[in-house]
Amino acid sequence: WMFAGLMLSAGVAYLVGTNESLLLTVAQLWLPLLIGQFVLVMVISAAINKLSATAALGLFFLYAATMGLTIGVIVWSVVQTPGGVGAVASAFFSAAAMFGAAAFYGAVTKRELARMGGILFMALIGLIVASVVNLFLNAGPLNLIISIAGVVIFTGLTAYDVQRITRGEYAAFTQSKEKASVLAALHLYLNFINLFLFLLRIF
Repeated sequence: WMFAGLMLSAGVAYLVGTNESLLLTVAQLWLPLLIGQFVLVMVISAAINKLSATAALGLFFLYAATMGLTIGVIVWSVVQTPGGVGAVASAFFSAAAMFGAAAFYGAVTKRELARMGGILFMALIGLIVASVVNLFLNAGPLNLIISIAGVVIFTGLTAYDVQRITRGEYAAFTQSKEKASVLAALHLYLNFINLFLFLLRIF
């Protein structure tokens, strides 16, 4: 499901990048889109046990489609800069390699990563606060630090989430393999997308 979500996002992003009117529309609706995406993630995560597996999957794909809209604008803006195409390609392949390595580690390691998960969650809260502060400061060095921290955090979260998946913790939480697969796909999708976006900022 995660792969399908990424393919949907990539397809929508391509449409945005090749359609000027759609690009302008998405740019104008930027804030409502971001709020809507945040609400969708909260609904899927908080109501997964109340939703049917089909409804949860539908909301996941809706989220992936809206992410494709915003990613399309971001990638288009980067591609317009000198070396932008190379930056996008480097960010994508780097994100894929780091995600794959972290996922493999999480699947095979015998080390308990639950403690690391708590630390990473607190670090994520700090990252969000620092990002909001930097919206007003617009400090270049802080932006780089935030981007590097984001890469570290979401690489760690990938390993943590994969370990939870392989141990059946998602299935135990949702009491349904189908719902567990959707929730796990959402978390892994978020990890990969954030890895890509933070690496894109660095490149």
